[in-house]
Amino acid sequence: MLDPSDAAPEISATNQHGETVSLAFDEPTVVYFYPKDFTGGCTIQANDFQDALPEYRDAGVTVYGVSLDDVESHADFADEEGVEFDLLADPDGDLAAAFDLDTSEGYTDRITFLLADGAVVETYDPELADPEGHAREVLDDARALGA
Repeated sequence: MLDPSDAAPEISATNQHGETVSLAFDEPTVVYFYPKDFTGGCTIQANDFQDALPEYRDAGVTVYGVSLDDVESHADFADEEGVEFDLLADPDGDLAAAFDLDTSEGYTDRITFLLADGAVVETYDPELADPEGHAREVLDDARALGA
């Protein structure tokens, strides 16, 4: 797993709308990896970030969710849960590999990265079973960056 002060990887992926998104980590950015669409903890986490999304946007912070699910699954999940931020499809595990995350079990652990100025600022390992409140913690840290 990438650690704070490690250089941010250069990555591109397809979002739930079928659009290719290239991530530049010059500005504060949250990339959160989660195990699977439509599971309990992942739904809580997505809703948590969605609920805080206006505050993230006001703070100038971009949010991306990533799992090994495909574009169609992300589209269905985003539609059902009302997710407005990009969910990036990583079916081959390329994004996970760029962040040095293990995919050997067919999913990634729930890990969040706060990045800015081309580097990892902080990493988070929220409780797998109950990630509620995690988005607020990350937002508070992003604000402390002066975002």
